[in-house]
Amino acid sequence: MTALWLIFSGAFFAATLLPGGSEVLLVALIDQAPETWLALVIAATLGNTLGSLTSYYLGALGRVAKTPEELASGRYRHSVKLIERYGYWSLLLAWTPLIGDILCLLAGWMKMPLLKSSLMILIGKGLRYLLVAALALHWL
Repeated sequence: MTALWLIFSGAFFAATLLPGGSEVLLVALIDQAPETWLALVIAATLGNTLGSLTSYYLGALGRVAKTPEELASGRYRHSVKLIERYGYWSLLLAWTPLIGDILCLLAGWMKMPLLKSSLMILIGKGLRYLLVAALALHWL
């Protein structure tokens, strides 16, 4: 139970604006107890998704902070273009370093549908953790 709480909280904080390496933690926990890999993947996915939804809500709260023109011309230009082009589908990339947190913030800021956004974030992050777990199980 401690391992599940550890991976959940580690994944949650890694998905917010705080840096973290939840994949390394997942591999270490799988190494300690390989039979718990599925429970660890589920806990990591849920924690990481909830962390991203925290960023989504922070984006929704900060809606008045910048205009769309300011965002489109600034350092968020690439992420804004992804969301404008692919909509909520771009949130499948919420797990990626550098742009993932920004995509979630922008999705909230742009008032994208919560249910669709949550589902895309969950799928993308779940697939990432499944891949990490599969590689860990194969190489350990």
